[in-house]
Amino acid sequence: MKKEEFYDLVRSVPKAELHIHEEAVLSRGTIQNVFSRNFGRELSEEELSALFEYDDLAGFLSSFIKIQSYFTNISDFEDMFSDFESYLNENNISYCETFFSPTSHLKKGWKFHDMMGVIQKSIERIQEHSGRTVRLIVDVSRSFGPENAMKNLDLVLGERNPYIIGIGLGGDEKKGPARDYQAVFEKAAANGLHTVVHAGETCGSSSMKDSLALCRAERLGHGIAAAEDEDFLKQLAQSGVPLEVCPTSNIFILKEFGGDMKKHPVRRLYDSGAFVTLGTDDPTFFKVSLLDEYWNLYSSLHFSLEEIRRIIENGFKASFMEQEEKERSLLRAGEAWDSWFAGHPDCC
Repeated sequence: MKKEEFYDLVRSVPKAELHIHEEAVLSRGTIQNVFSRNFGRELSEEELSALFEYDDLAGFLSSFIKIQSYFTNISDFEDMFSDFESYLNENNISYCETFFSPTSHLKKGWKFHDMMGVIQKSIERIQEHSGRTVRLIVDVSRSFGPENAMKNLDLVLGERNPYIIGIGLGGDEKKGPARDYQAVFEKAAANGLHTVVHAGETCGSSSMKDSLALCRAERLGHGIAAAEDEDFLKQLAQSGVPLEVCPTSNIFILKEFGGDMKKHPVRRLYDSGAFVTLGTDDPTFFKVSLLDEYWNLYSSLHFSLEEIRRIIENGFKASFMEQEEKERSLLRAGEAWDSWFAGHPDCC
């Protein structure tokens, strides 16, 4: 299938995305506008470009936190969610579970309740205007340590906002082993929150094992280290724990791939029976969309169209939406897929 046809097909099908950070869809124009409004001058082209110049995870996280620092008013979240809505529309993402990282904003003195008030209104606006469903997973974050993570969890439990469905553990897993956050995740699970952990990206499968056994992770962010542990990969496939695979992000962060998408292990994970879902992680930072990631699977990693369809379905199946809504979403996705081919009888 030609690239233009492929994009048209996948764009026509409603999809779920489960691994994306909401700040990471900010356009350069919005970053410039927020900075100018809050600091009284424009970012120079050199300053703006420098925000996207990094060659490792630490550099990326530093830029991520720096951009967060430009948000000096809670109302700035409205700009961020405007970009988020555009991203969902452009990629036809009907359901999204996005990570929200509050710590940097809390350190400015912002109140969690006030932040959630603006975010909730933004999510409801997206639902009303575009018919897209957005739910939040609060990233308690390795970057600030276990004590801070517990404080974030307590804020979530105190807020009980209906749009927050769980907590996640993001950041550099080398500097914040999952086992250090066991108490946080046990408390979250005991209080009915869903739990997800970034694991198996920059560390080996032991990080994934701790995330499952100690943090009760229901999904694993990235999880590509499983490809190097045959016994664990078999166990993972049998358990059906979903992996939120983000190929372009992994290719950038992990130097052993040499920037070559063809070397990404998602093909092996899928062929071994792992429950693979597809995400972008940070679209603006890695210059990738969800449509692009599906094209990467098809064009560089030899996924068939039928396999692409299954991975689209996996996004809904692995989500935390209610079962009835999952079934409706799967039906709509299947109908859109079949409708596209009915309208293109000469394709493929």
